[in-house]
Amino acid sequence: MKRMIIVGAGAAGLMAALSACDRYNVTIIEKNEKAGKKIYITGKGRCNLMNDCDIDTFLKNVVHNSKFMYSSINAFSPQDTYEYFSSLGLPMKTERGNRVFPVSDRASDVTKALTDELKRKNVKILYNTTVRKIVTDKCSVSPDEDRMIDIIVRGVETDKGFFPGDVVVVATGGLSYPTTGSTGDGLRFAEESGLKITETFPALCPLNIKEEDCKKMMGLSLKNVKVRFSVKQDGKNKRKLIYEDFGEMLFTHFGVSGPCILSASNYISDYLDKDIKLFIDLKPALSNEELEQRIKKDFDGFRLREYQNSLGQLLPRLMIPVIIERSGISPSKKTADISEKEIRRLAELLKNFELNVIGLRSYNEAIVTRGGVSVKEIDPKTMESKKVKGLRFAGEVLDVDALTGGFNLQIAWSTGHAAGL
Repeated sequence: MKRMIIVGAGAAGLMAALSACDRYNVTIIEKNEKAGKKIYITGKGRCNLMNDCDIDTFLKNVVHNSKFMYSSINAFSPQDTYEYFSSLGLPMKTERGNRVFPVSDRASDVTKALTDELKRKNVKILYNTTVRKIVTDKCSVSPDEDRMIDIIVRGVETDKGFFPGDVVVVATGGLSYPTTGSTGDGLRFAEESGLKITETFPALCPLNIKEEDCKKMMGLSLKNVKVRFSVKQDGKNKRKLIYEDFGEMLFTHFGVSGPCILSASNYISDYLDKDIKLFIDLKPALSNEELEQRIKKDFDGFRLREYQNSLGQLLPRLMIPVIIERSGISPSKKTADISEKEIRRLAELLKNFELNVIGLRSYNEAIVTRGGVSVKEIDPKTMESKKVKGLRFAGEVLDVDALTGGFNLQIAWSTGHAAGL
């Protein structure tokens, strides 16, 4: 049997090994002390291992380079993933948004199901072993000629010596959560092998906000709000919408986080050199006119109260001082004395609470990496490099990323499966 070396025992690497072990003599090399270190922290330790959706829905949730995923997702779809984990004896449950979790709510059970199957198939995992470089060689037409026709992989050099391989699969992850071992090794291996790397950014991460208002509301979670991100168009006063969503968000000491914000980060990384604004609609179920009537009704019920004591039914406690300050209405003003114009201004503020985005948080807080090995360099059916025969890439190291909900792990399962075959 041919020999396959897999660098990285994460989601993509483990799946690559399982799809390869009937055809190859497989060895996984992992620099950590255990497999699936990043799997352990996904889904807040519960592991949202996939999304039980159809292929079209999956592709719509891939933000960058969805077309590249077409072959591998058709070969190993979300339904195939579900059936595969079921065959490994992992009980699963489906929650809101078709998110699939292990019934136990323990991410470790996902890793255990995979590693138990690898043990059953006698696949070796070498832990605490660091790959230093991918070893390649030049091939020529014949021993008598110098003309190069190909570069071929020969194996890997590690801190414990050389390991020969007819195929090497790089599944080292990207740059997110570096404490799990994703420190960019795979990107370096690709670059040293002559492959192009697209610019990387933290993705599915919180955002830094200019205003101190976020710090004043730190810990406040908002549900059922609408968020819109826009940038100023060059040479124009108009703004261009770059992302909008509906759901939950959170204020922090540095800015904003939560599901809506994490998803937005994948899109706004294209505009970091521009004036990015976030507008929050705190009352999306009401039109401006309906909200004005709601405010009037509240104020009519509190006619003898001061403005600062009249917003408790409309807003969460931590937000009230911020809204009062932004509204420009005196906190001590009696609600009976607040004008129609002031009510209109307050309604507009609640429908368009404005914040200025000044950047992404670091890779330490990013769920995935945007960017990586250029998909133009990779065969989408086999995950093999078009420049180096036998060198394949799978998972987060590739320039493919998706929204939250199990889609990024599906990318790992599907590309890992293709690389192993």
